Amino acid sequence: MKDCTGKFVLLLFVVLLFEGCLAKSYKSDKSEKSEKSDKSVTYDYSANIECEKEPPKPLYGGGILTSAEAPATVSAGGKKLLMAKSKSAPAKGSTLKVELEKDTHYALSAWLQLSKSTGDVRAILVTPDGNFNTAGMIVVQSGCWTMLKGGATSVAAGKGELFFETNVTAELMVDSMALQPFSFEEWQSHRDESIAKERKKKVKITVHDSDGNVLPDAELSLERVAKGFPLGNAMTKEILDIPEYEKWFTSRFTVATMENEMKWYSTEYDQNQELYEIPDKMLALAEKYNISVRGHNVFWDDQSKQMDWVSKLSVPQLKKAMAKRLKNVVSRYAGKLIHWDVLNENLHYSFFEDKLGKDASAEVFKEVAKLDDKPILFMNEYNTIEEPNDAAPLPTKYLAKLKQIQSYPGNSKLKYGIGLESHFDTPNIPYVRSSLDTLAMAKVPIWLTEIDVKKGPKQVEYLEEVMREGFAHPGVKGIVLWGAWHAKECYVMCLTDKNFKNLPVGDIVDKLIAEWKAVPKDAKTDDKGVFEAELFHGEYNVTVKHKSLKDPIVHTVNLDSKSEVTIKAKE
Repeated sequence: MKDCTGKFVLLLFVVLLFEGCLAKSYKSDKSEKSEKSDKSVTYDYSANIECEKEPPKPLYGGGILTSAEAPATVSAGGKKLLMAKSKSAPAKGSTLKVELEKDTHYALSAWLQLSKSTGDVRAILVTPDGNFNTAGMIVVQSGCWTMLKGGATSVAAGKGELFFETNVTAELMVDSMALQPFSFEEWQSHRDESIAKERKKKVKITVHDSDGNVLPDAELSLERVAKGFPLGNAMTKEILDIPEYEKWFTSRFTVATMENEMKWYSTEYDQNQELYEIPDKMLALAEKYNISVRGHNVFWDDQSKQMDWVSKLSVPQLKKAMAKRLKNVVSRYAGKLIHWDVLNENLHYSFFEDKLGKDASAEVFKEVAKLDDKPILFMNEYNTIEEPNDAAPLPTKYLAKLKQIQSYPGNSKLKYGIGLESHFDTPNIPYVRSSLDTLAMAKVPIWLTEIDVKKGPKQVEYLEEVMREGFAHPGVKGIVLWGAWHAKECYVMCLTDKNFKNLPVGDIVDKLIAEWKAVPKDAKTDDKGVFEAELFHGEYNVTVKHKSLKDPIVHTVNLDSKSEVTIKAKE
């Protein structure tokens, strides 16, 4: 869970130059703006996390940005140069002027390079309603080109501006910039296309009678009973004593994360007095319903989350206490968990590395894997996709930390995952997608591990958008909500009232659960005894009825492992 947000200190604004000369800004191609293309532009999920010698071509051919009139003599390799100036406001000519459309998501990409040093560079899109939207931030260095990928949303039509900020005194060069508009309808169509590719499978079911003859016009009813896309929620110890809570939770979710009960401060608040009765019972309850459990967490890197006795330990004593914690909690649940959040929030905090050195995080990953090689191992972090103004957990910084852990001796073959807490206030949906694009370049499973949205008039709308974005993205392999139930109050987001009746937030979750396991109605085989459809991944019970059958055929099929199934009546 998050406790604070990072702050970006603006030191400099930048002034647009072209080939070393003051030039006109980029401009919108108004002819393209006035008449939308009949064919929607396909979203580009690609990203680049390398620092390249030369920048590739811009995505979308630059989108609505077209080159300004250039001087006859081109120098500096044709790069657009943004020179840093110490100003309290953008200097004249420092911004790119663009025409923005109403209710439109904008995908931004640019290749950046500093003349010296290394620093954070932030892109700002000013929309017609006057909002300064951070479209993305990235670490930029000298000597090579780094790709910034981000975006923002305009809810009004009119003139907008795009400019960059940096926190170092250096010249900033930019090339291969693109700003591509997508209407809300187009954005949803991208999701639908990705869902069809990533979450569904074309299946063929052939039905025979007991003699092997095909059964045309057989009626089929399908029900997904297991597997499918993992969707879970946080669980609290109250579930052990309240049957209504147990029924509500287990009828919806396939994954559970114990909100606090597995954390060090819950199992050993007082030194050498370990208590595992509650997490043991919670795990047993989950297993009873075939609900997978994420281990949360082995260590929390936040100083404020350490017990007093841990904070007072010497280095040798801390190493001994950590070894005991590792052995007892990881070994105890070995083989029973699908994941471990090995380190919680260690991009924002560094308690263990401050005490034990820069390799402490990597060593913990190594030790967890020695004790249990089954679960996928995660860094669990907040604001990586929620808050582009927080410099600490930027997607590229997350990947740099992950690479450091992976490169530690003995760690290269461990099973890694990317854990994104996803605590939102007002989500910047284009930034969420672009950040997931960047993180997906690590080629390890991404999970949204603690989704919640701050209470407000648009809480339900925002939650639906975040969940849809996560479900549709090719790199995301699971979602866990952070709607843990407490008798007094929830952490941020309650799904039900005290009697386990859904609140509006719970209703939208139920709506999406139903949508993401929907099956065709009135399904029948054709004249060849075949039924074909596009179904969500998962395990299904298929019930077949036919006038020639005395009793219905009930058959369980795993559509994750096969796409063609033959169902035959028993003799």
